[in-house]
Amino acid sequence: MSTPATEYSLAELMICANASAYDNDGEVLVTGIGVLPRIAASLAMLSSNTDILMTDSEAWLLSEPNPVGKRPADFKQKNETWMGFSRIFDNVWSGRRHLTGGPTQIDRFAQANISALGSDYSKPKVQMLGVRGFPGNSISHANSYLVPAHSTRVFVDGECDVVCTIGYNPDRLPKGYSFDDIDVRQVYTNLGVFDFRGPNRQMQIVSLHPGVTVEEVQENTGFPVHVPENIPTTAAPTEEQLEIIRRIDPHNLRAKQLKDNPPGVRG
Repeated sequence: MSTPATEYSLAELMICANASAYDNDGEVLVTGIGVLPRIAASLAMLSSNTDILMTDSEAWLLSEPNPVGKRPADFKQKNETWMGFSRIFDNVWSGRRHLTGGPTQIDRFAQANISALGSDYSKPKVQMLGVRGFPGNSISHANSYLVPAHSTRVFVDGECDVVCTIGYNPDRLPKGYSFDDIDVRQVYTNLGVFDFRGPNRQMQIVSLHPGVTVEEVQENTGFPVHVPENIPTTAAPTEEQLEIIRRIDPHNLRAKQLKDNPPGVRG
């Protein structure tokens, strides 16, 4: 029987919430981009969905996820089989993948931006990664997002400065597609868990972290958020989950990802 933890950090709460995204995915390639999503994917693979496939970020599928951070000199990763670059795309195109990324902007249509900031794309105020694989990922398989600091700078009014992913904007829907073909699964932030299953694909609250209010969410979101009648509190990590997290992140890199803990979350 799982034992709820009484003390945990905000990072650990977000990791466990993100890990739950994969509970019903079955055998699927999971990619967590960034420290918290990477730990979350590993936690899911070692607990709630042991059918998950993960790579070593190079060319091997692993029987067990590698710990994050520096590893001992005698560490040997547990390779299961080879998975070169072309085989990654086979999974992407088949839809047998679930990715959690960290966009710089998300808009009310669930469109995301990792490319550039500024109204003039030819002269951006900030040049970032470019669209990378986001267009193909978003149209081919499930995607979730993790945002460490929920604010109007991320959840923007209007559209993203650069639209890198397909979302639920009817004016950008490719010919032959419907909204049912798009799978923006959930969004995990320092305030709560959200999805785009509200009325007319509106972003809605799935749960709020301890001490967080609806007003705080709306103040930090650049567009209206749907508020369901009943809003649960995000489930606390269990002692078993925290033990796995400590094994996956022995150097506590998760603690460096977030500056402050909200009221009610101790660590």
